[in-house]
Amino acid sequence: MLVLRGFAASNYYNKVKLALMEKNLPFQEELFWTGKPAIDGGSLLGKVPFLKTPEGILSESEVILEYLEDKYPEVPLLPKDPFAAAKVRELAAYINLHLELTARELYPQAFFGGKISDETKASVEKKLKTAIEGFNKLAVYTPFIAGDQFTIADCSAIVHLPLITMATKIVYGVDFLEGTPARDYVKRMNAMPSMVKINEDRKVNTELMIKSRSAAK
Repeated sequence: MLVLRGFAASNYYNKVKLALMEKNLPFQEELFWTGKPAIDGGSLLGKVPFLKTPEGILSESEVILEYLEDKYPEVPLLPKDPFAAAKVRELAAYINLHLELTARELYPQAFFGGKISDETKASVEKKLKTAIEGFNKLAVYTPFIAGDQFTIADCSAIVHLPLITMATKIVYGVDFLEGTPARDYVKRMNAMPSMVKINEDRKVNTELMIKSRSAAK
Protein backbone atom coordinates (compact mmCIF):
# COMPACT_ATOMS: atom_id res chain seq x y z
CA MET A 1 0.00 0.00 0.00
CA LEU A 2 1.07 3.57 -0.60
CA VAL A 3 2.32 5.33 2.52
CA LEU A 4 2.34 9.13 2.76
CA ARG A 5 4.86 10.43 5.27
CA GLY A 6 4.91 13.93 6.69
CA PHE A 7 2.47 15.92 8.78
CA ALA A 8 -1.01 17.23 8.09
CA ALA A 9 -0.22 20.84 8.99
CA SER A 10 1.93 21.07 5.85
CA ASN A 11 0.26 22.46 2.74
CA TYR A 12 2.59 20.44 0.51
CA TYR A 13 1.71 17.26 2.38
CA ASN A 14 -1.98 18.06 1.98
CA LYS A 15 -1.50 18.69 -1.74
CA VAL A 16 -0.46 15.06 -2.20
CA LYS A 17 -3.03 13.79 0.28
CA LEU A 18 -5.79 15.52 -1.68
CA ALA A 19 -4.63 13.91 -4.93
CA LEU A 20 -4.62 10.47 -3.29
CA MET A 21 -8.12 10.99 -1.95
CA GLU A 22 -9.55 12.36 -5.20
CA LYS A 23 -8.02 9.48 -7.15
CA ASN A 24 -9.66 7.06 -4.67
CA LEU A 25 -6.35 5.40 -3.88
CA PRO A 26 -5.92 3.46 -0.63
CA PHE A 27 -3.02 4.81 1.43
CA GLN A 28 -1.69 5.03 4.94
CA GLU A 29 -0.26 8.06 6.71
CA GLU A 30 2.87 8.10 8.86
CA LEU A 31 3.79 11.11 10.96
CA PHE A 32 7.18 12.60 10.14
CA TRP A 33 8.26 16.08 11.24
CA THR A 34 10.55 18.25 9.14
CA GLY A 35 14.11 19.13 10.03
CA LYS A 36 15.79 15.73 10.12
CA PRO A 37 16.80 13.30 7.39
CA ALA A 38 14.83 10.07 7.20
CA ILE A 39 16.89 6.96 7.94
CA ASP A 40 15.42 5.20 4.93
CA GLY A 41 16.44 8.03 2.59
CA GLY A 42 12.94 9.31 2.01
CA SER A 43 13.65 12.90 2.97
CA LEU A 44 17.33 13.70 2.59
CA LEU A 45 16.79 17.40 3.31
CA GLY A 46 14.32 16.86 6.12
CA LYS A 47 11.42 17.99 3.94
CA VAL A 48 7.91 16.59 3.60
CA PRO A 49 6.05 14.95 2.09
CA PHE A 50 7.49 11.77 0.71
CA LEU A 51 5.69 8.69 -0.52
CA LYS A 52 6.53 5.05 -0.01
CA THR A 53 5.52 3.12 -3.13
CA PRO A 54 5.86 -0.54 -4.14
CA GLU A 55 8.83 0.48 -6.27
CA GLY A 56 10.60 2.69 -3.73
CA ILE A 57 10.43 6.11 -2.12
CA LEU A 58 9.63 9.41 -3.84
CA SER A 59 10.02 12.95 -2.56
CA GLU A 60 8.98 16.37 -3.92
CA SER A 61 5.24 16.90 -4.10
CA GLU A 62 5.03 17.67 -7.82
CA VAL A 63 7.04 14.57 -8.68
CA ILE A 64 4.73 12.50 -6.49
CA LEU A 65 1.67 13.90 -8.25
CA GLU A 66 3.12 13.05 -11.65
CA TYR A 67 3.91 9.51 -10.47
CA LEU A 68 0.36 9.02 -9.20
CA GLU A 69 -1.02 10.27 -12.50
CA ASP A 70 1.16 7.91 -14.54
CA LYS A 71 0.76 4.90 -12.25
CA TYR A 72 -2.95 5.22 -11.49
CA PRO A 73 -4.66 6.79 -14.53
CA GLU A 74 -8.13 5.41 -13.75
CA VAL A 75 -9.20 8.70 -12.14
CA PRO A 76 -7.22 11.32 -14.09
CA LEU A 77 -6.17 14.64 -12.62
CA LEU A 78 -4.87 15.87 -15.98
CA PRO A 79 -6.78 16.36 -19.25
CA LYS A 80 -6.04 13.91 -22.06
CA ASP A 81 -5.25 16.67 -24.54
CA PRO A 82 -1.50 17.45 -24.34
CA PHE A 83 -1.89 21.22 -24.56
CA ALA A 84 -4.69 21.28 -21.98
CA ALA A 85 -2.55 19.13 -19.68
CA ALA A 86 0.37 21.49 -20.19
CA LYS A 87 -1.83 24.46 -19.25
CA VAL A 88 -2.79 22.67 -16.03
CA ARG A 89 0.88 22.06 -15.25
CA GLU A 90 1.62 25.71 -16.06
CA LEU A 91 -1.01 26.87 -13.62
CA ALA A 92 0.18 24.49 -10.90
CA ALA A 93 3.76 25.66 -11.36
CA TYR A 94 2.67 29.30 -11.22
CA ILE A 95 0.79 28.73 -7.97
CA ASN A 96 3.67 26.86 -6.36
CA LEU A 97 6.53 29.09 -7.51
CA HIS A 98 5.12 32.59 -7.80
CA LEU A 99 2.35 32.63 -5.20
CA GLU A 100 3.17 30.18 -2.41
CA LEU A 101 6.95 30.51 -2.38
CA THR A 102 6.67 34.30 -2.45
CA ALA A 103 4.09 34.36 0.35
CA ARG A 104 6.25 31.90 2.32
CA GLU A 105 8.61 34.75 3.16
CA LEU A 106 5.79 36.11 5.33
CA TYR A 107 5.23 32.90 7.29
CA PRO A 108 7.85 33.50 10.02
CA GLN A 109 5.93 36.57 11.16
CA ALA A 110 2.45 35.43 10.22
CA PHE A 111 2.52 31.98 11.83
CA PHE A 112 5.65 31.41 13.92
CA GLY A 113 6.03 34.45 16.15
CA GLY A 114 8.99 35.89 14.26
CA LYS A 115 9.60 39.26 12.69
CA ILE A 116 10.45 40.09 9.10
CA SER A 117 12.15 43.30 8.00
CA ASP A 118 10.36 46.23 6.42
CA GLU A 119 12.43 45.63 3.29
CA THR A 120 11.17 42.05 3.05
CA LYS A 121 7.59 43.17 3.62
CA ALA A 122 7.83 45.74 0.85
CA SER A 123 9.52 43.33 -1.55
CA VAL A 124 7.00 40.55 -0.93
CA GLU A 125 4.07 42.93 -1.29
CA LYS A 126 5.25 44.06 -4.71
CA LYS A 127 6.07 40.56 -5.96
CA LEU A 128 2.92 38.96 -4.57
CA LYS A 129 0.52 41.56 -5.93
CA THR A 130 2.11 41.23 -9.36
CA ALA A 131 1.90 37.43 -9.15
CA ILE A 132 -1.76 37.54 -8.11
CA GLU A 133 -2.55 39.79 -11.07
CA GLY A 134 -0.95 37.26 -13.38
CA PHE A 135 -2.67 34.38 -11.63
CA ASN A 136 -6.08 35.92 -12.20
CA LYS A 137 -5.34 35.91 -15.94
CA LEU A 138 -4.46 32.19 -15.90
CA ALA A 139 -7.14 30.79 -13.59
CA VAL A 140 -10.62 30.22 -15.00
CA TYR A 141 -12.70 28.90 -12.04
CA THR A 142 -15.29 27.11 -14.21
CA PRO A 143 -15.79 25.64 -11.63
CA PHE A 144 -12.26 24.37 -10.97
CA ILE A 145 -9.09 26.38 -11.19
CA ALA A 146 -8.24 25.24 -14.74
CA GLY A 147 -11.71 24.51 -16.12
CA ASP A 148 -14.43 21.90 -15.74
CA GLN A 149 -12.14 19.11 -14.44
CA PHE A 150 -10.57 18.75 -11.00
CA THR A 151 -6.82 18.64 -11.66
CA ILE A 152 -3.43 18.72 -10.00
CA ALA A 153 -3.66 22.52 -10.23
CA ASP A 154 -6.56 22.39 -7.79
CA CYS A 155 -4.46 20.25 -5.44
CA SER A 156 -2.01 23.16 -5.22
CA ALA A 157 -4.53 26.00 -5.28
CA ILE A 158 -6.80 24.84 -2.49
CA VAL A 159 -3.98 24.22 -0.01
CA HIS A 160 -1.91 27.33 -0.87
CA LEU A 161 -4.46 30.10 -1.42
CA PRO A 162 -5.87 30.07 2.15
CA LEU A 163 -2.35 30.54 3.51
CA ILE A 164 -1.86 33.56 1.29
CA THR A 165 -5.09 35.02 2.63
CA MET A 166 -4.08 34.41 6.25
CA ALA A 167 -0.49 35.58 5.88
CA THR A 168 -1.32 38.82 4.09
CA LYS A 169 -4.13 39.65 6.52
CA ILE A 170 -1.82 39.15 9.48
CA VAL A 171 1.24 40.94 8.09
CA TYR A 172 -0.41 43.73 6.04
CA GLY A 173 -3.88 43.91 7.56
CA VAL A 174 -5.53 43.14 4.23
CA ASP A 175 -6.23 39.98 2.26
CA PHE A 176 -4.42 40.29 -1.07
CA LEU A 177 -6.97 37.88 -2.61
CA GLU A 178 -9.93 40.04 -1.57
CA GLY A 179 -12.08 40.95 -4.54
CA THR A 180 -10.78 38.09 -6.70
CA PRO A 181 -12.64 34.90 -7.67
CA ALA A 182 -10.18 32.99 -5.50
CA ARG A 183 -12.23 33.71 -2.40
CA ASP A 184 -15.38 32.00 -3.71
CA TYR A 185 -13.27 29.21 -5.18
CA VAL A 186 -11.70 28.41 -1.81
CA LYS A 187 -15.10 28.37 -0.13
CA ARG A 188 -16.48 26.06 -2.82
CA MET A 189 -13.54 23.66 -2.70
CA ASN A 190 -13.50 23.50 1.10
CA ALA A 191 -17.00 22.03 0.96
CA MET A 192 -15.65 18.94 -0.85
CA PRO A 193 -15.66 15.86 1.44
CA SER A 194 -11.94 15.33 0.87
CA MET A 195 -11.15 18.91 1.90
CA VAL A 196 -13.41 18.71 4.94
CA LYS A 197 -11.37 15.72 6.11
CA ILE A 198 -8.04 17.36 5.24
CA ASN A 199 -8.93 20.55 7.11
CA GLU A 200 -10.03 18.55 10.15
CA ASP A 201 -6.76 16.61 10.17
CA ARG A 202 -4.77 19.80 9.61
CA LYS A 203 -6.31 21.45 12.67
CA VAL A 204 -5.57 18.44 14.89
CA ASN A 205 -2.01 18.13 13.60
CA THR A 206 -1.32 21.86 13.99
CA GLU A 207 -2.28 21.62 17.65
CA LEU A 208 0.01 18.61 18.04
CA MET A 209 2.86 20.50 16.37
CA ILE A 210 2.44 23.47 18.70
CA LYS A 211 2.49 21.16 21.75
CA SER A 212 5.55 19.33 20.46
CA ARG A 213 7.46 22.58 19.93
CA SER A 214 6.46 23.88 23.36
CA ALA A 215 7.63 20.65 25.00
CA ALA A 216 10.97 20.85 23.17
CA LYS A 217 11.79 24.31 24.53
